[in-house]
Amino acid sequence: MYLCFMRPQKVNDDELIISLSKIFRTQGYEGTSLNDLSNITGLKKASLYHRFPSGKKEMAESVLINIEKWVADNIFNVLNKEGDPAEDRLKNALLQIGELYNGGLDSCLFKVLSTQNGMDLFGQSITNGMNEWLKAFKHFGLSINLSEHLAEEKAMQTLIDIQGSLLVSKGLQDTTVFENTLKKIKDRYH
Repeated sequence: MYLCFMRPQKVNDDELIISLSKIFRTQGYEGTSLNDLSNITGLKKASLYHRFPSGKKEMAESVLINIEKWVADNIFNVLNKEGDPAEDRLKNALLQIGELYNGGLDSCLFKVLSTQNGMDLFGQSITNGMNEWLKAFKHFGLSINLSEHLAEEKAMQTLIDIQGSLLVSKGLQDTTVFENTLKKIKDRYH
């Protein structure tokens, strides 16, 4: 009788997604090669294809799905948690936004995946993701008794401010732009 033993995975799924996220955030989808993916994950190309049979596109989709789940759990759910004071919900959600973007050092995955062919490949996910941001901040605005119009307006400005401040922080190599934007968002909802 022969027993078949599977070798343990060299890199666990969480570590793999974190590594893939880092490379896509720094180099974008088009700028990331299979060699880059192999180097950052520590896996050979064959192992990457074993885990992601559809290749680089599937890797990027997995990163998007993972980040979408993290954002829903750690930002949207915190922002709209019933029973908690509005000020605490907003403060905690903004802290998580800071963590998501490493204090303004990390690019938004939506931005880096929306360049060149990225919109053809990931456009629907990017649009859906941005709509979820708008929906969560609108819901928060409504929960603090803003009118529907004002809640929508503030949600849109919040999304624009977050995305814009990440770009400007990168361009100026100054994370205080991002940090100050988060403070302004907090003030917007008072």
